[in-house]
Order: sequence, then C-alpha cells, then structure tokens
Amino acid sequence: MTDPVDVLIVGAGASGAAAAWSLAETRMRILCLEQGDWQTPSRYPSTGRDHEARRMVEYSFSPNTRRAPADYPINEDDSAIKIANFNGVGGGTILYTAHFPRFHPSDFRVRSLDGIADDWPIDYATLAPYYEENDRMIGVSGLAGDPAYPDKAPIMPPLGLGKSGATLARGFNAKGWHWWPSDMAIASREYEGRAPCINLGACIAGCAQGAKASADITYWPAAIRAGVELKTRCRVREIVYDEATGRASGVIYYDRDGVERFQAAHIVILASNAIGTSRLMLNSKSGRFPNGIANDSGLVGRNLMFHPACIVTGVFDEPQDGDKAPHNWLWSHEFYETDPSRGFVRGYMMEAMRGSGPALTALGGMASGEIPFGPGHHAAMRKRYGHTAGFVVLCEDLPEEHNRVTLDPDLTDSNGIPAPKVEYRLSENSLRMLDHAVENTSEVLKAAGATEITSTSPLSMGGWHLMGTARMGNDPERSVVNAWGRSHEVKNLFVVDGSLFVTSAAVNPTCTIQALALYVADQMKQRLSDLFD
Repeated sequence: MTDPVDVLIVGAGASGAAAAWSLAETRMRILCLEQGDWQTPSRYPSTGRDHEARRMVEYSFSPNTRRAPADYPINEDDSAIKIANFNGVGGGTILYTAHFPRFHPSDFRVRSLDGIADDWPIDYATLAPYYEENDRMIGVSGLAGDPAYPDKAPIMPPLGLGKSGATLARGFNAKGWHWWPSDMAIASREYEGRAPCINLGACIAGCAQGAKASADITYWPAAIRAGVELKTRCRVREIVYDEATGRASGVIYYDRDGVERFQAAHIVILASNAIGTSRLMLNSKSGRFPNGIANDSGLVGRNLMFHPACIVTGVFDEPQDGDKAPHNWLWSHEFYETDPSRGFVRGYMMEAMRGSGPALTALGGMASGEIPFGPGHHAAMRKRYGHTAGFVVLCEDLPEEHNRVTLDPDLTDSNGIPAPKVEYRLSENSLRMLDHAVENTSEVLKAAGATEITSTSPLSMGGWHLMGTARMGNDPERSVVNAWGRSHEVKNLFVVDGSLFVTSAAVNPTCTIQALALYVADQMKQRLSDLFD
C-alpha cells in the first residue's frame, strides 16, 4: 500500500489532463495513473515517408488492430460501429483531427425543444466560461462571427482554406447554404512555444511538429509544473469501496512490472473515456454494489452514443490539396437543427475532408473498384490522386439504453481484467439522417464541380467519439452522477470524461469534454469544505 493521495485521477487523456491542471491550484496531492506511456513525437508516422503504412497498424484508431502493450481488447462483434481509442498520455488527442467545435445551445435542451431524449442538467451558458478557458489553454484557431453560434472570439486566426476549401465553399455558395472556417485546435501562428502548422497533413497519426494541441503538450506540462504527479504504464483494475465509510478508498492497479498495488485516495476521478470508465465501474463490485460501483440506477454502461457517420467524396478535374494540411478545416451546420419535414429529429454537421496520400488513395480505390488492378490502374490513379475533396458527416446519435458497454465473460486484457463488450445498433432515425446527408453533401459536390461522387454510409469504423455511459443528471434513477460530475451514491467518486454526456450533439466532442472537466474541477474547488455532503 502506498501513502494516500488527496486526488487520484484515472486516465491522462483530454479530460484527465484538464481536471488535473485545474485542481493543481488547490495544492492538494494529485496523482494520475495512465495505462499507456508518454509519446515520442520524433517517432510519429508524420516524420517519415511511410506514414500511411504505419498509420494503418502501429497508429491505427483501433486498439484491436494496434494490440500495443497499453491497449485492451474490445469485443465489437455485436456493434455496427467499431471502437476507436488510444491509450497513452494525451489519450485520443494524439490521433484526433483537432476539429474543435462547441456544442450549440440547443444541444443541452433536446427534450424541451424536440420532445426526445433528455435535457442536460446544465446549459450552454454554464459551460461558456470553461469553453473560453479551454480555448486559451489549447490555443484554438478560427474566425469570429459564425452565425451558427453565439458570439465567441477565437484565440488565433483561422487556418487557410486552400484549394479544397475554396472548391467546397464554391459549392456551398451556389446552394446558398451555411459554411464557415472550422475552429481548430491547431496553431495558425506561434502560440505558447508551439510553432504554427506547416501542413504535414498526417494529423491523425500524431503531430510531430507540435502544432496540434494534444493534451500531452498543452495541459500536462502545466499540470506537472504545478505539482501534479503522473505515473504511466499503470493499469487500474477496480475502484475499492469501503463499506464502513460509504466511500471509495482508492484503486487496485498493476504497475509497469505487472505487480498488483493498492493506491489509497480521498477523491477518485474517472477520466478513461466512455468505454474505459464504464468498464472500470462495472468491474468494481462489492457487497453494496454487486453490479458495479455507483450503479444503483443500472445505467452504468448504458446509453452509449457514437456519431453515426458517412463519407462522401468528389473527384474534380482541377488539382486539389491532396493530403496536405489539416484534414477537417471547414464545416457546415446547415442541417444541424430539427426540421420535421426531413423525416428525422435533430441533425448533422458536414466536415470538409481533404484527399488521401497515394497509398490510401490506391487501396481505397481498389477496394471500391474505382481504381483497377492492372490495365488502367495508372490512369485511374492520375484522375483521383490529388483531385479529390469531400465530407465526413457526423449525425447526432440519440441515447438508447440497449446501446451499451458490458464486461465480456471470456475476453481479458494482458493483466486478466475483463474486456469491455460493446452492443450497439443504428436507429431508424440515424439511418434516415445518413441518407439525407449523403444526398445533400452530394449536392454540394455537384455544385462545386465534381465529375464523380462516391459515398460510404454508414461508416463502420466510425467509433471515434465515445459518449454517454455514466450520464449526468439530477434524478438518481435516471443518471449516474449529479449535475457537477459526482456519483449519486459514492460521494467521493467523480467522472469528467465523455461518459457524462446526456446527448451527443452532432459535433466532435473533445472541446466539450474538456470544458466539462474544467467545470467539474471548478465545482469541486468551490465545494472543498463540504464536498462529500
């Protein structure tokens, strides 16, 4: 047994890093346990010409493909969407595109506005100051004045539209539809010691240059300077519940040598994403909680949400940007809010998408039949490589209790901890929304001058965004934690990651995940004298 810490955080990704930094000013003893390790930017795929090949395996989105020592397997056999996550300091921000939209005000009031799902116990105004604080810490580039949002001032100028952006903007303008340069967690000028983006184009396999604001180069250096301790290669097995006090007493974990240890803590914060956090809670059983800690509601692991997605690509006669520069740098929220005439509720966001490198262009084209193997291969490659642009569409996913995470009865990780099993099916609402999205993104590409259009819908490898398995709320029977992230039943157990989400919105969640982590940490600081009451 080690000496107790005041605060123990499980997970060093986007939310764990933000919470650790915020709480550091209390001068409490804070320890974070991370099952992965620090990354070495000089080894990222973007430093070599083989970056496409390494991205497919070593830096794959899927832990089932990577099978690195830090990863745990995930049973996805009963899921229409496959899981993407990354274990290490920085978590998913190592591989994310750094597309950084906020939720809309309407996203917190889905029940009130549309009569479906549930309202959040907080609103946009509650999170607004934490969005702003996070923007400053991360360094967000963008353009003020987007009519899709309340007023917000970006920290840096927007990234350039480039050839692809100008082409797609032409299509939107011809249709008279909304588009705007995206908020991006990528430096467009020198910021806090980070150089501006030089368009390496391999953002989703780790940014070797450091222009992309991953949590390991933004929040963590500041948190460690402030006194936070971070231990890597420490895999937490379970949260220990003390029947006598009614609180969590700490966690059991395996250190880098595989030795089982107990770490005592006065406060436990879970920041392991919606899969990892629910897995850990479900595996933390006791006499008081036979179905997993803080699970009286039976909702731990339930209401799992992704963003059902599709990709629509156009081929253009004139050259585009290829795979240079950030992947997603322009958005449209034209079809974001509910319109009953469309045949579904809520809506979607169109994210502009640049083309692929030569290897992925060839592999994708050969898989779809657009690029033949043998005669005609070179002509088809010349037509497509450097000549494509399009969209990835994110659809709002509604919470449904049958979409869930459970513990697999047979599959385990390398330490013998039960692996998560994901059960997920697409709703009719999502399928209708995807059809609408393919039709309308195709319209934009036609208006922009595309000569050929292809689509993949739904996108099976689309589980980048993990949300909803330990939702916040005021009613203990309908939620896992309260309106500021504290477990209803275990007063010193907190959640700060995407598990908190009540609804999914139709935008990338990292910006909101970090704002929520800052909000929960701030609520804890304001209540230090009566935190467990």
